[in-house]
Amino acid sequence: METFVLLFSFTALGILYCMNTIPALQEPYVILVIGIAVLVLVFIFYLVITRGNPPRDALFFVFAEFSFTCIIDLTSALEYDGFISGFMEFYRKTGEPYLGTAYAIMMCYWDGIAHFIMYLVMIGKIMNRKGYRTLGLFWAGSLCANMSVFITGIVTGKYGTEIRPAFWLNFLFLAMPAWGAVTLFARPKDRPLIGGYNAQQAQSMKLIWRPLDLMLVLLLLAAMVFTVLRGLVALDSPLGACSFYVKYYEPYLRDPVGYPRVMMLHMFFYGLPLLAAFVYGLFKPGCTWMPDWSVFFSGAMIQCQWAHIGGSLHPHTKTPFRIQSDVFWPVLAANLLYAVTPLLVVLRVRSNPYFFLKVAPFPGQTGLPNSEEKDTKYKNK
Repeated sequence: METFVLLFSFTALGILYCMNTIPALQEPYVILVIGIAVLVLVFIFYLVITRGNPPRDALFFVFAEFSFTCIIDLTSALEYDGFISGFMEFYRKTGEPYLGTAYAIMMCYWDGIAHFIMYLVMIGKIMNRKGYRTLGLFWAGSLCANMSVFITGIVTGKYGTEIRPAFWLNFLFLAMPAWGAVTLFARPKDRPLIGGYNAQQAQSMKLIWRPLDLMLVLLLLAAMVFTVLRGLVALDSPLGACSFYVKYYEPYLRDPVGYPRVMMLHMFFYGLPLLAAFVYGLFKPGCTWMPDWSVFFSGAMIQCQWAHIGGSLHPHTKTPFRIQSDVFWPVLAANLLYAVTPLLVVLRVRSNPYFFLKVAPFPGQTGLPNSEEKDTKYKNK
């Protein structure tokens, strides 16, 4: 099925080519109607062809539908970068002109490549009755962050006065991953939540004797400082450190397109509490929520940083807002480390999960030391 979805998704090129060559199909409201009609027809098509072997997971139809739109996004990015032509010229004028910004181009590359691969893998697992919960949470975090930054950036940036009817289609791509995230979080976890002797041994070790966890805590604290700094820059803080940073290190944060500012505010108000929660989870044993939320957040962080780093280097970004050559490597290294820190937390939690499990009491164990048990019995008497 995943091979069929892969091949069928490329039929989107035919629709784009027809719309690009027929002027009557290039009116703003006509584009919206065609977009809705195509999404409905693609859904009905997959509903019909799976009647004989219906998938048990409703998210199959979301992944199949979005695989189709991934090709549209990839085509948009390739055409804006000059690699192809003849498919999306009309969409620049009467569809969504903000797709030509550097941030949106990098976002479309991520959707057309990374998300597309995720959809095909998850479709294959669904049809083979295999679990995909971890990958699904990573996708949900990635696409939720993608679309929330994209939509908010359009409204608040310089393209806020150029919103066309096709803009409203984006809310579907925000609602579906949000629904998918709720669905996946509610499903049974891939691993047990309760551990025995190994979990008890792991949780008895203080942080100082866990060098890997100590290193992750330091990285998370550094990421929190970085988040606060860039969040304050996005809020136009008059602090000297903020002015110095945005002037000499990341002038892209002042780009009037709006996406960099919105992303920093997302990380400041939503990412910062999660980073602090991960620090707590590495201190406090038994935080069973760590595996799921670290995966969800790492998907969001990697997608946002991909678009942010790529946008700050892309030729569509005006020169005054790009990273300056004399600080290129330090800024790039800081952004890459910032992106991979949540992923390192995921690898730590998944590779050795005992510290994050609840400890099951052994037979006859009440959870109190012997002396405390005796004192309690004496007081009860």
